[in-house]
Amino acid sequence: MADFVLEIRGMTCGHCVQAATDALQAVAGVDSAEVTLDPPRALVNGSGAQLTDLLQAVAGAGFTPVVSS
Repeated sequence: MADFVLEIRGMTCGHCVQAATDALQAVAGVDSAEVTLDPPRALVNGSGAQLTDLLQAVAGAGFTPVVSS
């Protein structure tokens, strides 16, 4: 089970998926990040990761993150 589930709006291709993955994996405390295009989401695991840092990383990569419940 993922520690964080984010919907990522604005991704359209495999390059987008890679950019979002790279951005999330660069966040301190992230152990793994699995990003998919369909559905457009990220499953992030990391005991030390902070949600605000994840949201900023996705936004910094040019996408719109939405916290999924």
